Amino acid sequence: MKDLFEKKKKQSPKSEPLSARMRPRGLKEFVGQPHIIGEGKLLTRAIEADTITSLILYGPPGTGKTTLAHVVSNATKSEFVQLNATTSNVQELRKEIESAKQRRALYGRKTILFVDEIHRFNKAQQDVMMPDVEAGVVVLIGATTYNPFFSIVAPLISRSLVFELKALTEEDINAILYNALKDKERGLGNMPIKAEKQAIEFLSKTSEGDARRALNALELAALTTPASAGGVINLTMKVAEECIQKKAVVYDKDEDSHYDTISAFIKSMRGSDPDAVLYWLAKMLYAGEDPRFIARRIVICAAEDVGLADPQAIVVANAAFQVAEFVGLPEARIPLAEAAVYIACAPKSNSAYLGIEKALKDVEEGRVMEVPAHLKDSSMDGKELGHGKGYKYAHDFEGHFVEQEYMPRKSRYYEPGEIGFEKQLKDRIESLWKRKQKP
Repeated sequence: MKDLFEKKKKQSPKSEPLSARMRPRGLKEFVGQPHIIGEGKLLTRAIEADTITSLILYGPPGTGKTTLAHVVSNATKSEFVQLNATTSNVQELRKEIESAKQRRALYGRKTILFVDEIHRFNKAQQDVMMPDVEAGVVVLIGATTYNPFFSIVAPLISRSLVFELKALTEEDINAILYNALKDKERGLGNMPIKAEKQAIEFLSKTSEGDARRALNALELAALTTPASAGGVINLTMKVAEECIQKKAVVYDKDEDSHYDTISAFIKSMRGSDPDAVLYWLAKMLYAGEDPRFIARRIVICAAEDVGLADPQAIVVANAAFQVAEFVGLPEARIPLAEAAVYIACAPKSNSAYLGIEKALKDVEEGRVMEVPAHLKDSSMDGKELGHGKGYKYAHDFEGHFVEQEYMPRKSRYYEPGEIGFEKQLKDRIESLWKRKQKP
């Protein structure tokens, strides 16, 4: 008679994809996520001490959510049960929870329930788990690519620790790929592969922080590339491009092409050419440039080149920065494009930029002015020293303006332009101070 508790036969390790075979067996093999995994980190301590509480892991695909669950599985003394929310239903969920109850009652053994893509469960399905998570019948580990605060019911969130996994860096994926090439037990170490450094770096860059995608491309390259006459499998740039289905562009983050492209992007925004802006933006995104790097340049351009001609520009640029960081690629391309086009089409003024540069030069060269007595702080003992005496409070006067000395030596730093909103600023400041000509 077949043992009811007999485990299902596992498929041969070599029949599994490379990404599955190279999954870390423990924390020491885990690559990336230093903000949550590492010596002294809360999650690391919990795994090592086998004191895992319910967890929600969220982040882009290929960042290690399922891997972390398997690390827990290998480290814990609990029963580990895995479900996928796309294929599991309430009946199956109830069955596993009932088994967990029996396991705890008969053997005093905990159950860790790993639900991949937990955001696919509707509210009713999530509610099914709630009482048993709260009672400790199961320890829930949920993995999702969606922000859990929008996709998972609040009671589950409140009873779980939430950890955000971030896209892996190029250095992380480089390390993962080289580990796969060297590993003779689970990886490709027994195959006569000669990989070009440039090809590996290309796979790391174009995988967009997704280790699974990079490993799948590497495995495809290894299995489909014919060996040379000498029996060597040459993993070249051409092979890497074919396997990840992306063409390399001339764009190296450490070389001139990188700086030339970002320069062209900035100058196109400054020069009010939205079409050129979109092309250079597309080139950078396609080449794997960090969207945060691009967003920072858009913000700088909004401040330096649009300036007070359209004060809304920096608001748009900053909003795009925040949204791009929040949603990540590929969707981040949309707010970045919108902000870059807005900056390109906006009226331009660098008056504030020129003004602060001129003022800084005066300070740096030692032309430092003493604060006039009437502008000094009069709190504490300041009044006894004459501080604040004679100061005119602007709101007490018509138009909320009164002419008085704000600098002991008059210097002109701000020269307003004639374009956009700044024309209004110019008219107002000249009307108030009646400064038609430079002093």
